[in-house]
Amino acid sequence: MSYTGPDFEPPQRRRSPLRRPLTVAIAALVPGALLGWGVYAAVGGPDDGDTGGSDRAGAVRTSAAPSAGASSPGDSASAFPHGDDGKKPAGSSPAPTSKTSPSAAQPPASGPLKGKVVVIDPGHNPANFQHASEINRKVNVGTHWKECDTTGTATNAGWPEAKFTLDVAHRLRTLLEAQGATVKLTQDGDRPYGPCVDERARIGNEAHADAAISIHADGSGAGNRGFHVIMPGPVHEGAADTRAIAAPSAELGKRVAGNFVRVTGTAPSNYLGEGTGLVTRTDLGGLNLSTVPKVFIECGNMRDSKDAALLTSGSWRQKAAQGMSEGIVSFLRG
Repeated sequence: MSYTGPDFEPPQRRRSPLRRPLTVAIAALVPGALLGWGVYAAVGGPDDGDTGGSDRAGAVRTSAAPSAGASSPGDSASAFPHGDDGKKPAGSSPAPTSKTSPSAAQPPASGPLKGKVVVIDPGHNPANFQHASEINRKVNVGTHWKECDTTGTATNAGWPEAKFTLDVAHRLRTLLEAQGATVKLTQDGDRPYGPCVDERARIGNEAHADAAISIHADGSGAGNRGFHVIMPGPVHEGAADTRAIAAPSAELGKRVAGNFVRVTGTAPSNYLGEGTGLVTRTDLGGLNLSTVPKVFIECGNMRDSKDAALLTSGSWRQKAAQGMSEGIVSFLRG
């Protein structure tokens, strides 16, 4: 998620008051995860250095496939079947009607998540770059106005974040539906652009989701590696009020992060989160406008060659989806 615009400036490093309890929580939730992390580091995991922030990549105008050595067509999501209120400025055109992209018309499977609703938000849209004026128009995200959406980042070889997020979303949907959950996507490549960040939040709210997750990949500098989960901090301003969801979202974030480490073997970010893989922010409209427990996950840094090799691997993306799924299942089962 290489964010541009005022809503997405890299957060300033500061010691979070939640650092100690969040670190302890991950260790408690996932016994043995650190052992897996150590093995990962021994075979080429990320450095321990902290560069103090990320360099955000510019607009993406390509849809190139992963480079040689990345995933093959057989690794693609096709192997896994499918199955926000802000005031608009005067004169702006209305956003397209949202489609929540339900799976095949069959009842959800029985399972531990039967009766639960999960909303998956694949970050950005592969066609955003073709609609610059639409995605650059400002929408009200409660605490301020910001761009409707961005193009996202890409690997150095040109594979877009938007294609990565949609692929992982399909895999995650399949896993959650197998657990009996009703799953809705904010977009499924079925819109000309967007949806805008305010609408992404509204889709989860109107679905009365029991959990929502927004999937991204970062566009930081080379050498910055690992994943991080972004959770909403307490906000009560304008249309934004996260006071009721801050605590459950933090719990969702801890469970997703812990299971992501365990299943993928990927270390938490070495440039954000002070080694916990957890970051709390109060500037993201997609979180501030949510009324349901919600987190963002940055699965890795597309601009780092080692992380990019993971992100472009179909087998690793399946592990990423599995880690998210197990975190969500753990959260929803209590």
